[in-house]
Amino acid sequence: MQHKLIHMTITDYIAANRARFMEEWASLIRIPSVSCQPEHHQDMLRCAQRWKELLLKAGCQKAEIMPSKGNPFVYAEYKPQTTNHQPPTVLVYAHYDVMPIEPLEQWQSNPWEPEVRNGRYYGRGADDDKGQAMIQAKAFEYLVREGLMNCNVKFIFEGEEEIGSPSLEAFIEEHKDLLKCDIILVSDTSMIGKDTPSITTGLRGLAYWEIEVDGPNRDLHSGHFGGAVKNPINALCEMLAKVVDKDGRITIPGFYDDVLPIPQAERDMIAQIPFSQQTYNKAIDVDDVFGEVGYSTLERNSCRPSFDVCGIWGGYTGEGSKTVLPSKAFAKVSCRLVANQNHQQISDAFADYMQTIAPKGVRVKVTPMHGGQGYVCPIDIPAYKAAEKGFEIAFGKRPLAARRGGSIPIISDFERVLGVKTILMGFGLEANAIHSPNESMDLEVWEKGIIAVTEFYKAFAAN
Repeated sequence: MQHKLIHMTITDYIAANRARFMEEWASLIRIPSVSCQPEHHQDMLRCAQRWKELLLKAGCQKAEIMPSKGNPFVYAEYKPQTTNHQPPTVLVYAHYDVMPIEPLEQWQSNPWEPEVRNGRYYGRGADDDKGQAMIQAKAFEYLVREGLMNCNVKFIFEGEEEIGSPSLEAFIEEHKDLLKCDIILVSDTSMIGKDTPSITTGLRGLAYWEIEVDGPNRDLHSGHFGGAVKNPINALCEMLAKVVDKDGRITIPGFYDDVLPIPQAERDMIAQIPFSQQTYNKAIDVDDVFGEVGYSTLERNSCRPSFDVCGIWGGYTGEGSKTVLPSKAFAKVSCRLVANQNHQQISDAFADYMQTIAPKGVRVKVTPMHGGQGYVCPIDIPAYKAAEKGFEIAFGKRPLAARRGGSIPIISDFERVLGVKTILMGFGLEANAIHSPNESMDLEVWEKGIIAVTEFYKAFAAN
């Protein structure tokens, strides 16, 4: 492609093509690509095919639908035809599957027919992730058509993210040479606020278990046996109470061995995030918070590990009373982990710890359920600096580096298999209601997102 002498600005390009952009976006939303519902299998194939068409139209020289054990992947690529140097390679990841629409009665418009209201585009997938994937596609399209793309670009879109990406790890293992790149770019996260742009720099990992505590061979009369036999529910509560100490520290031996300190530069950025402890407490109706001593609430729920009892049951819980000493007790518990902690090692350590602290008179079984690694992106690497510049140009202010408390295990899978970092350039907002009725995307933010990604490519190629 010959480079143009005079280039249309990205702002003018968006304005000139806005109607087409919106219709292409709508063509994706109209496809009910719900991965968790088998009746939508053909819709998954239709959505993959539509993305193939759109990526070719945007300027990719090659695009194909690649099979997996589950829903297919869409792979596409672009290489600059003229360049004076070896260009860096960017791998863009997104997903084309969406969550179910239920409860349908709570939608104000048809979730499969997008509608613009009050500066927002409504429909299932308007944000997560069809809208954000379109941000990537349209920034790419502009740069290619204007002869400004100086990076190799690869796209990999999957159709199973909303069901835990069961086919992704095997796929990238099998195709790691095809997916070889210098950086991975993902738009599937959120910003702190419309006026507070941010880049997600960390995600917590996860370890999850079910605990079963067995006591006597049957439920016993609490009058005849109470005080003489160890109650499994009491034992379970005693054990769980020992996992976190009065200072909010987790007591599993070796738990903090691989936990890295939060860099001061990051703590300084976290301190700049608009936050009111009083408002936070009021929103969830608590009179005080609890967590690891020495850290703020925003640090505790994003940069530090945690332990929580997610469910606990046993004995008689029906109407009225039944005086029994139960034979069994159960709990589901989880740890949110931070980067550098190995979820499998933590899982094994917790199971061992439960056996160590189990009182006499009961038997304890710990069953690992699932887990995933945490992730952190340094804020001094060239790709992060390029993303930072893109946000600053698009939104008029430097973005904050912000870790998130949730988990996206695929990001750590990418790093483990491909050996590269991921830049999480997300443009979602809390008001977008992803996974809920009336999901939407702020159109002003969407257009600024296209500008930000465009500027990312320019800055990254210039390094």
